[in-house]
Amino acid sequence: MAPSRGHHVDSKKAGFTTIDQYIALFPAKIQVILQELRATIKVAAPDAEEKISYQMPTFALKGNLIHFAAFKDHIGVFPGALGDVIQAFPDEVPQYVTGKGTLRFPSDQPLPLELISRIVKFRVAQNLEKAKAKSGSKKQAA
Repeated sequence: MAPSRGHHVDSKKAGFTTIDQYIALFPAKIQVILQELRATIKVAAPDAEEKISYQMPTFALKGNLIHFAAFKDHIGVFPGALGDVIQAFPDEVPQYVTGKGTLRFPSDQPLPLELISRIVKFRVAQNLEKAKAKSGSKKQAA
């Protein structure tokens, strides 16, 4: 069976501009999963900004941290820097890797929220370190 590629809704026609609007487009069971995921990310990255990027709910802090989306049979989480995430969590993450930059969690199973929280915290540290390095190089160049 070929993997599902599309969102439950045609996101381009849906016209959502907020994460609340995005989540509201799905059946109640999926909404609960998406709200749990969103709450987990908020706790792990309290200073991150919520936005829609690439037609997906996104959390950003000094750059994009993590995106997520609902698909027909799974929840996709896109942490960016997937290679770094796999290296940081070698015993836990590989089983969920299904494509370039994608972690796929079956929507009929509980999300590994504790793991997702640790991934988000790892990405926060990564982005803050990258931003610090950028600002340091600007000061040296001045």
